[in-house]
Amino acid sequence: MENVTGLVLGGGVGGVVAARTLRRLLPRERRVALVERSQVHVFQPSLPWVFAGTRRPEGIRRSYDALRRRGIEVVAGEVEELDAERRRVRVGGGWIGADGIVVALGAELHAAAVPGLAEAGHDVYTLGGSIAARRALDALERGRLVVLVAAVPFKCPAAPYEIALLADHALRRRGVRSGVEIAILTPEPGPMPTAGPAVSDALRGMIEARGIAYRPQVSPASVDAAGRRIRLAADSEEAYDLLLYIPPHRAPAAVRASPLAAETGWATVDPRTLATKFDGIWAIGDVATIPLPSGRPLPKAGVFAERQALAVARSIADRVAGREPSGAFDGRGECFIEVGGGRAGFGGGDFYASPVPVVRLHPPARRWHWGKVLFEKGWLWKWL
Repeated sequence: MENVTGLVLGGGVGGVVAARTLRRLLPRERRVALVERSQVHVFQPSLPWVFAGTRRPEGIRRSYDALRRRGIEVVAGEVEELDAERRRVRVGGGWIGADGIVVALGAELHAAAVPGLAEAGHDVYTLGGSIAARRALDALERGRLVVLVAAVPFKCPAAPYEIALLADHALRRRGVRSGVEIAILTPEPGPMPTAGPAVSDALRGMIEARGIAYRPQVSPASVDAAGRRIRLAADSEEAYDLLLYIPPHRAPAAVRASPLAAETGWATVDPRTLATKFDGIWAIGDVATIPLPSGRPLPKAGVFAERQALAVARSIADRVAGREPSGAFDGRGECFIEVGGGRAGFGGGDFYASPVPVVRLHPPARRWHWGKVLFEKGWLWKWL
């Protein structure tokens, strides 16, 4: 492919928003392309609803035809190499150059990092895993259900807690909750710790009020699928009858092998502009790492990816027009926490506040559940 003006790598939330916004802001003669290996977009914030049985898989999947109809060139393939110096990427053995590149490749799920994990349970961060997890939950009559966060960082920081709460609700509806123990195991010091101790304590209270055990600061070393036991790094074990897990995350191989990556493998960016150290290359969403004044990294979440995408698209359009780049990300974000029964909590605030984020968590209510429903429908309608 010949050189394009705007090249977006990845068709997740941030990538789709960046491509659509670039197409709207740039002159029609300027080419915009998006590289994506999958045939369809899966709206990740709705995966807990698939697990809960309130969404059909086809309801949260969309093709990329909407992008093509609006003049965006969709390139099907894997990003094999990222040449930051020459501002180009290799896809399917061929090179694509660009005036501006938006790296929105997300996080790669890497269950193999924990021996035995993939064989032992269900990955609730994939569509197939969420479907299988629901079937397994429907068959569970008694025993121990464990929601395991295998490593940090991980995207969608509220999702593990949504999964546990939705499982609790489903078991209560079936009248078998008294025979099933639910536990959350996580390396985190508390739920959603970046949001601050008040939010973390409130969410932990919400979990424990449902009789869900919470065990923080533990990491799995391996999992024995045959024996249904999780071996922890602290030389202890946890038994389970049903294991729902969030696998370790890592940056995609092309990013890890590029000069964009920091020691952790994630791309380092300017917190406000999302620019990398290479001219004309930005990184947004889960693939980027942004340290906060509190010392913790900005959580990996779709709401941040969307707002970062809008900021970067504006900067690229300014650059093409010969103007000073004006796009900036302000660090604000929010999320919903589904608890079942048509109710959800809602938290949000300023994650760039110093010395610590200023975030508030609203207790579960029906209006927050419907707020998430409207968000889902509105996002899919607007962007895909």
